[in-house]
Amino acid sequence: MSELLETYVVETDGLMLDAIIWRRYRRTTPGLFEKTLDINQGLAALGPIIPRGTVIRIPIDRPPSETVLPLVRLWD
Repeated sequence: MSELLETYVVETDGLMLDAIIWRRYRRTTPGLFEKTLDINQGLAALGPIIPRGTVIRIPIDRPPSETVLPLVRLWD
């Protein structure tokens, strides 16, 4: 099964991969940093600061599904 990917182009100087992932998801994403490095061969060789213009494919990480609780009405 293929994984869904999102393409990101680095448009500013001084960005690191973990900051790019944080900007995208705004939550902890265990293992996503490593998956992104695996998908983008040669990305780690660029160093910690990713050069402007670099194209990165980031796996789309879906949050865990939330359990829906039944509605409780206090005055019925």
